[in-house]
Amino acid sequence: MDSEARIIACVEAAVRDLGMPVPDTESISNIIGLGLKEAVHQLFPDADDQLHLQIAARYRVHFFSDEEAPSQLFDGARETLQELSDRGHMLAVATGKGRQGLDYALETTGLGDFFHLTRCADETFSKPHPEMLNQILELSGMDPHQALMIGDTEYDMEMAVNAGMSCLGVTYGVHAAERLRKHKPLDCIDHIAMIPKWLDGYVKN
Repeated sequence: MDSEARIIACVEAAVRDLGMPVPDTESISNIIGLGLKEAVHQLFPDADDQLHLQIAARYRVHFFSDEEAPSQLFDGARETLQELSDRGHMLAVATGKGRQGLDYALETTGLGDFFHLTRCADETFSKPHPEMLNQILELSGMDPHQALMIGDTEYDMEMAVNAGMSCLGVTYGVHAAERLRKHKPLDCIDHIAMIPKWLDGYVKN
């Protein structure tokens, strides 16, 4: 899901509500992928804990309203998930969103049935800590070498490395290929529809 514009708009609205200076767009983009608590701390390192809580609370208000930029599915996302599901791949989500945010996203897009397992940052540790992936592996009965992390931020790549899991970077999301490649993904691809064909080659090799 392409939620970058919505996240940026919600952060901007939250800090305006509190009369604070609005961070630049690049700074906000840099924290996408982290849990909300960790993202707020990174964006506002000099703010105290009470202000961090206020920013997070205002962010949630805006995220769950219809006032901000809507999140859109990447072109071809639904078809790609359907193809992967039809091929028998077990699909899971490890996200910086909270449980309420993920459930909202899956419900509004109708994608929930594609995913066997989901883990959120407010249920365990935020990326790049590997615990979300570790829990998914444990629940699925798989070892790290049997799984592949696909992500669009360097935090996704770093989380996979920390879990001993291979990763595939996608450049159509938040972070550029140069940032993803720092963590040595198997490859970087430019469109979600390329994933099934890429997986064919990966499995054969």
